[in-house]
Order: sequence, then structure tokens, then C-alpha cells
Amino acid sequence: MEASSNGHVKEAQPAIEVRELTKDYHLASNVVHALRGVSLRVMRGEFVAVMGPSGSGKSTFMNLIGCLDRPSSGTYLLDGVDVTSLRPNELAELRGSKLGFIFQGFNLLPRMDALENVMLPMMYGGVSGQERHERARAALQAVGLDDRANHRPSELSGGQQQRVAIARSLVNSPSVILADEPTGNLDSRTSIEIMGILQALNQAGATIVVVTHEPDIASYCSRTVAFKDGRLVSDEPNPRIVSAAEVMSRWQPLVEVD
Repeated sequence: MEASSNGHVKEAQPAIEVRELTKDYHLASNVVHALRGVSLRVMRGEFVAVMGPSGSGKSTFMNLIGCLDRPSSGTYLLDGVDVTSLRPNELAELRGSKLGFIFQGFNLLPRMDALENVMLPMMYGGVSGQERHERARAALQAVGLDDRANHRPSELSGGQQQRVAIARSLVNSPSVILADEPTGNLDSRTSIEIMGILQALNQAGATIVVVTHEPDIASYCSRTVAFKDGRLVSDEPNPRIVSAAEVMSRWQPLVEVD
């Protein structure tokens, strides 16, 4: 809750609010109801895991809140802006300024080094070259990769590539970071490290939504919502948030015995 100018207490504005959101796909003579009237709020500063089996609607939901697709019906407010009423150019501008994306496959350009990959989201935002460089350097430093700025993706490990992807998602200071299976291509230890970075960003104020099919990854988030057959079937706070930093401090690597 926050106080308004006249002294009355008003409810804090959600980062994400969807109301009766539906999405239908028409395949020949068939209609697939991917989302069936989903209503959900994500408040600023939350760290939310989205779970569900294949075909549950979680990926469709992620595409809609990421402004990568339009709903068939319903309302989507991003930072109070009604996304469903925007023209394509307005939608693209909003997506570039309000959302940061992290993907399972990293989506880095192989011929660019880490610094150049991180600068990409700023290329069309009217940001000067010097500022692009400075912000990209700061983002790489935030994920512990400042010393790898001039390395290409092929010269980086999977975990380092995902760190570059996280840095890239930060450079435009987005309202929401959307992560789609961000640990799906990583080993257990690296997955914990990545969740540790996301937890640190969340503790610094970032709003984060993570799609995952792994309960142990969801345990690092503060809230879990679950989809099934296109519907939201559960929405629960995490009673015991696992600290990635604590897990890493207790990590015992396997030792091979001759």
C-alpha cells in the first residue's frame, strides 16, 4: 500500500495484471483453447514461478505477458498500461522499454562478443554509443562477467552465456524480467548459480517471472502459480524460500576415487 497526494492510502499498482485472458489457436477446422479466462496479478518486486505440464498454457501465458503475441480476449495491463489496445509499433516500444527476456537457449549472436550482445537491446532506443558501452559494462559486472566482455559465445561456458543473457535483460532497466526455463540447458551447480543471480536481482527490487517445470527451481521463488489445461489451478506463496547462496556455500562437488 502507498499514500496518495491527498493522504489517502491506495493500493500499489501491479507490475502485471491480466483479467479473464484467453487465447485460441485455429488449426484447420479445430480450435485449441490454450488459455481459458486467466486472471492474475504480479506485484512489483515479486519473484514468481510459473509451472505446469506440457500443453498447460504456461508458455502461451509467457508469450502474452511478454507482448510477443496478442490474447483472443481479456485485458493485460503492464505497469498500468493496457497492452491489448496498443498498435504494433507501440507494442514493440513498450516491449523494448518495459521487459527484459532470458531464454533457455541463451539467444546470443555468435559473431558478437559478450559486450556487443548485451548492448543489442539499446541499439534502437536512441542511446548514445558511449552510454550503451557503459551500461553494458555495468550489467556484465553485475553478473560477474566483466572480465569476459570481449569473449564470443563459443568461448564461454553455458553458465557464462546465460549470465550474458541476464546482463542483456537488465540494460534497459525493465519493469519486469521474464525468464523462460533459464536453467534448462545447465547443470545443477550452474543452475543454482543462475538462480542466485536472479535472487540477488529480485532482492534489489527487480520483478521476475520464471517459467519452469522443475520444482527445485521454483523453490527459489517467493510464489508459485500453476497452470493446467489452459486454466490457473493454484497460486500459492512459497512458505520456505530456498537461498541459492546458502546452497552454494554447502555445495560438495563429487570427488572421483581411483
